[in-house]
Amino acid sequence: MAYTMTPTPAGPVGSQYCVCKVELSVCGQNLLDRDVTSKSDPFCVLFVEDNGKWVELDRTETAVNNLNPAFSKKFIVDYHFEEVQKLKFALFDQDKSSMQLYEHDFLGEFSCTLGMIVSSKKITRTLVLGNGKPAGKGMITIAAQELSDNRVITLSMAGRKLDKKDLFGKSDPFLEFYKPGDDGKWMLVHRTEVIKYTLDPIWKTFTVPLVSLCDGDVEKLIKVVMCYDYDSDGGHDFIGEFQTSVAKMCEAQDASPLELECINPKKQKKKKNYKNSGIIIVKSCKITRDFSFLDYILGGCQLMFTVGIDFTASNGNPRDPSSLHYINPMGTNEYLSAIWAVGQIIQDYDSDKMFPALGFGAQLPPDWKVSHEFAINFNPTNPFCSGVEGIVQAYSACLPHIRFYGPTNFSPIVNHVARFAAQATQQEAASQYFILLIITDGVISDMDETRHAVVQASKLPMSIIIVGVGNADFAAMEFLDGDSRVLRSHTGEEAMRDIVQFVPFRDFRNAPKETLAKAVLAELPQQVMQYFKHRNLPPINSEPA
Repeated sequence: MAYTMTPTPAGPVGSQYCVCKVELSVCGQNLLDRDVTSKSDPFCVLFVEDNGKWVELDRTETAVNNLNPAFSKKFIVDYHFEEVQKLKFALFDQDKSSMQLYEHDFLGEFSCTLGMIVSSKKITRTLVLGNGKPAGKGMITIAAQELSDNRVITLSMAGRKLDKKDLFGKSDPFLEFYKPGDDGKWMLVHRTEVIKYTLDPIWKTFTVPLVSLCDGDVEKLIKVVMCYDYDSDGGHDFIGEFQTSVAKMCEAQDASPLELECINPKKQKKKKNYKNSGIIIVKSCKITRDFSFLDYILGGCQLMFTVGIDFTASNGNPRDPSSLHYINPMGTNEYLSAIWAVGQIIQDYDSDKMFPALGFGAQLPPDWKVSHEFAINFNPTNPFCSGVEGIVQAYSACLPHIRFYGPTNFSPIVNHVARFAAQATQQEAASQYFILLIITDGVISDMDETRHAVVQASKLPMSIIIVGVGNADFAAMEFLDGDSRVLRSHTGEEAMRDIVQFVPFRDFRNAPKETLAKAVLAELPQQVMQYFKHRNLPPINSEPA
């Protein structure tokens, strides 16, 4: 899209990009008992199939001494109607604090597709062992719910004067929240952490999807939810309970908290002067919207795509078949492959599909001065190319007319895009986000300046994708990609967020072309959301919570 100095709201993108989120709730029944002196301590791990391999997506909490666990931690999965999404649910008995699964006893597994769960809404199946035989009488129940409601509820809760339960000390209380299930039974939704040795607990503030807590209905009664006493042997002593609604809890304000009596029905019947088993205090209750990447895109946010191409001498003479810029008889090279892989996906999110394409590290006619920031269509006032095809045509056309030179300076192009991204910081809603794709063959010459430019750009609506072509040492690129450590400028200033994604093309030479795009764009949705949420910018067309 041509850069505009003021946000230009656009219509929503086509619905073919709409991916809904599905929440999966898991329960186990009659699990194998692997512990000698007590019952198993099960947890569930969800794997998704990716290129023929099982990859761990997430895992639940551990249920202590429980062969019939109802896990409060839910699995959130993106549902793609057009893909066969294979899932595997594996249960383990936690024996150690290790994150390595081989350290824990295997209790059985169940594999299916997400479509199978969604079409049935709820399934119960037999767990099997690695040899395919049943895992005793073990069963697993998986229920699916679409998370189309993006509202979340944030609760701060405390307790006062809870009943003392332990003989020699105070209680170790925690809260559980339940909502009514379709079958009329109460369904566990959330469990707080345990607060040790107190009758006046203050729990950590927590946030859960509103649809999880009350199916999005703020008037629906929920059970908050038995205030238990937690013992390390897995037995939980009931303190009390009460029922309320989200609407009621939302009456709580920072200045005037809401107080609710925790009632133990048995004690209430026995004791005439029974008041309560403690007070639960709702200190604050707020409903907000947790906008997804898709919310921003459907709201009209434009992804502004720019390409920066390395024309330094280390690439080799483009007429020589050994050159990285040599266009082979198939009409491609690694530079073009990277442009196609990234551009074909991003161009769908830009309404006018006009993309600036810039080069660096070459001598330009007529005076053959080196430039680190030039339009590859040789039109400095209008460097825009029409679609990915336009970039490819401009790239092929410019090769015979420039001299490859050096050095490899990144900072001019990073700063070029950053100037436009800085203009977009005036936006009052999430209307523009800038993506710079740099394709390069080697070591950065202006590392200090580039680090500084990236750190400054991390404050802007901007991400940088670097694709390394050829077989050079790309250690400097890995350094810029702050996955393992926070990037700092040469003055010590830290990047506000990780905005660089580096991928070496050589890892994808023999892979299907879509795998390069997935790897290159993997972090982009998170980076877009991170920026807009940090700036408290809603999607352009968003409704209040």
